[in-house]
Amino acid sequence: MSALAHAGSAGGAPAGDTPPQEREGRSWLPYLLLVPGALWLLVFFVVPLVQLFTVSLQSQFPGYPGYYYRDVNFSNYLTALTDFAPQFGRSLLFAGLATFFAFCLAYPLAYAMAFKAGRWRNIMLIAVIAPFFTSFILRTVAWRQILADEGPVASTLNALHLLPGGHITETWAAVVAGLTYNFLPFMVLPIYASLERADHRVIEAGGDLYANGFTTFRTVTLPMSMPGVLAGTLLTFIPAAGDYVNADLLGADDTKMVGNVIESQFFKVLGGFPVAAALSFTLMALILAMVFVYVRRFGTEELV
Repeated sequence: MSALAHAGSAGGAPAGDTPPQEREGRSWLPYLLLVPGALWLLVFFVVPLVQLFTVSLQSQFPGYPGYYYRDVNFSNYLTALTDFAPQFGRSLLFAGLATFFAFCLAYPLAYAMAFKAGRWRNIMLIAVIAPFFTSFILRTVAWRQILADEGPVASTLNALHLLPGGHITETWAAVVAGLTYNFLPFMVLPIYASLERADHRVIEAGGDLYANGFTTFRTVTLPMSMPGVLAGTLLTFIPAAGDYVNADLLGADDTKMVGNVIESQFFKVLGGFPVAAALSFTLMALILAMVFVYVRRFGTEELV
């Protein structure tokens, strides 16, 4: 005992006992690492957001359209909610439908990639990612050609007398189909990541306990993949609700979404800046409220 005590005193501070100056330096290190990210968010997110909010409260000079002065004019928000309520409802409805259809298509695909694809897994994964190498607008234009009246889909449905209006483009179905197609990879990849890292022994235990395939999927596989489903739902719904390209290229005037109204108010309507800013803020608030309720309902543990 005396030898150990002597050795400790002879070596200075005991092992694991960090000097106070070094310990103080380490305590600031995590905060210093956060500085670049915090500055980036401050300059490119917080400042533009504050600027957008101030614009949404501005008023026009009477008789001078296109000129504004700083004000606290909440009537822009009233205009956004009353005059453009159909576009708001349409955006949320189309985004919800696109998210639902994307989930219905993505889950079987991700399941097959995770458990059944074998050596074809990488090829299927590349096929899911490949559309990202093409411009979003070009993909939507290609989708318009596929759904055109002379295209293979509309021609086939017309030949079978299954297309009541005679065309697919410029309808809400074309807009939802375009949204589903463009945001499908955002649903597939998180679900695949959750399923791919699931413990296969747990799933096999369901069969060992005499559960059939559906019961094992419902009670074991699906709950284990819920973090991916949650992430995929958010990644699909949020950009789909604010999208305007699909409604512009595939829809008509009666299928316009709130993104089209914002784009029109900003770039085509003289003096529309405050209303466009109010529309943007209102859409963001609606989406944040819905995401908050959704996350509170399903949780964020192990979110991928």
